Amino acid sequence: GIKTGYNKAFIIDSKTRDEIIEKDKNSHKIIRPLIQGRDINKYQSSFKNRWLINSHNGYKNSDGVRIDAINIEDYPAIKNWLDSHGDKIQNRQDQGITFYNLRNCAYVESFEKPKIFWGEISDSAKFCLDESGSFLGNTGFILTGIKLKYLTAILNSRLAEWYFNLIGTTTGVGTNRWLKYKIENLPVHLPHEELSQKFSHLVEGISAKKAVEIDTTAEEQQIDLMVYKLNELTYDEVLIVDPETPISKEKYAGFTL
Repeated sequence: GIKTGYNKAFIIDSKTRDEIIEKDKNSHKIIRPLIQGRDINKYQSSFKNRWLINSHNGYKNSDGVRIDAINIEDYPAIKNWLDSHGDKIQNRQDQGITFYNLRNCAYVESFEKPKIFWGEISDSAKFCLDESGSFLGNTGFILTGIKLKYLTAILNSRLAEWYFNLIGTTTGVGTNRWLKYKIENLPVHLPHEELSQKFSHLVEGISAKKAVEIDTTAEEQQIDLMVYKLNELTYDEVLIVDPETPISKEKYAGFTL
């Protein structure tokens, strides 16, 4: 995620955002919605009316074109807001070519793309797909690429959670640190398109239901069943992963992907 060096200046609420934009409509171009690690839940994130002033330090876009660093003089209302924080922003360690700029972030463009969010510390698997262009604070991670809905299903499955509990780093207080290098160790099947679509439709349905607070237990159990079969677990192995699985031995035996 994004590290600002001084959140009180660079992370603002909706009231402050509206006041800044009212003074200078151009400001909206570099004020982006922000999600933080504690806002991320399984299949869903909660926008808490927090916004990031994305005064980035320049980057090379996906076409290899160099995008210049933000010139704060082009955004006078934002400059005035940042100036109101005095030497707090000037003296911070994490800054760019000027103290108005954020530190270098080579992947800053990736926040605008579809991506998977997850928080660093959690008591369970909590991965969600974001297609809103939201940014993420530095208490979380992002994953971009292909077949993101399929990957969201796999990462949220009971089998993946069981695996991460084996290899993960515990905090010692009942939670794990879901670190990038641990996530990279998860073996994932490359699915054919029809199977990928089955998972994607389930994820879409879960996301839609969670948005209106409808129970998604059945859909999540269906994903667990599909992931077990995808990885060719026997029913006895399923019981190791989830001793209280609601999937019967008969249903498991008769199910095919």
